[in-house]
Formats: sequence, C-alpha cells, structure tokens
Amino acid sequence: MKKYMVDARGKQCPIPVVETKKMLAQMAESDIVETLVDNEIAVQNLEKMARQKQLPFRYETLDGHTFRAVITGGCFEGEEQETECIPCQIPSAGSKETVVVLSSDKMGEGDETLGKALMKGFLYALTSQEELPSAVIMYNGGAKLSVEGSDSLEDLKLLESQGVEILTCGTCLNHYGLTEKLAVGNVTNMYVICEKMMQAGKVVKP
Repeated sequence: MKKYMVDARGKQCPIPVVETKKMLAQMAESDIVETLVDNEIAVQNLEKMARQKQLPFRYETLDGHTFRAVITGGCFEGEEQETECIPCQIPSAGSKETVVVLSSDKMGEGDETLGKALMKGFLYALTSQEELPSAVIMYNGGAKLSVEGSDSLEDLKLLESQGVEILTCGTCLNHYGLTEKLAVGNVTNMYVICEKMMQAGKVVKP
C-alpha cells in the first residue's frame, strides 16, 4: 500500500477535486490519497467525487482551518479499468460534438472579481473532463481569454494540445485592440461561429 499526498490548501474549486482525481488515476486498489484543504466545501466536493466512484472516504479536522480528506483505491490493472480512468478523451468522429462558447471573460452576474475567478475555474475544470468539447469559441468579452496575459491561457493551450479547436472572433479582437496579442488558437468569423453552433450536438455557454 502506498500513500499519496495532495496539498490543495489555498486553491479554489475545482482544483482540489481535479488534482485528487489525477492522483487517483495513478493509484492501485489499496493505495491511499490524502488531500489537505482549507474549507468544508472542498471536503464536501471530494466526498461527492469519492461516492460517485464508489471509493471509501473519510476526513478529519486537523485545526480550525485545515481538513484532511482520505480516499482509498484507484485504477486497477486491466483494460476495463484503464479505460474508465483516462482523465481526458477526445470525442470520436461519430459522436455528437459539443461546442463551448464564451461571450465574456467572467462567469455569471454580480461581482467582477468573483466572475473572473469562476471562469478561470471553469476552464481549468474543462481540461480534466472525460469527454472534451470539439471546440471552444470566444467572442465579445470572451476574446480577452485567449490573448497574452490571460489567466486562462495555459488551460486553453492544454485543451488545444488535446485536440480541441480554439477559435476567437476576429472582429472582437479588433474591437478591443487585441488582434496582435492572440496567444492560442485561431481567428474566426461570425459565419464560422454560427455554423459550428448550428451543427453542434450540444452548445455549452457558462
């Protein structure tokens, strides 16, 4: 039995769950991963993930600000378990394609700082989904996500490296004076955006 440690203190949702899930993919049946977090919401999210995977879960409070979540088990050897534990899979050619569209660099209404943090968390979580979208399309304020200095740039580059098409509206980049700062993916136009959304099996707009 091996023991693994994930220190996710100070990291926003969904990072504790994603990092723990990645560790589980490397573990044998009897191995243990201990994840340190600093809030009860993170503990609840970890427990939900463990229950969904039917893995033993427990936690303890180390002090008023630190919790240790313990999950036992992981991937087993063999083709079936290997398939289930692949962290990211590009949809096959025959599957219904999913397109993610981002019209803002913020997620939801209300506080701007919170909205930007939520969008960053969304794109980070997107990189670890078992089924990736075929494309991520950014227009209007969403164009700010794919340029130099964006907090989500590395996540978008990771998605691109996994086969996801990254497209940003050229008119929008020009409007914001960001045409020369595009740092990932390709420039597109409204005809292509409309076409991809109309042909998609599912359109996700957070």
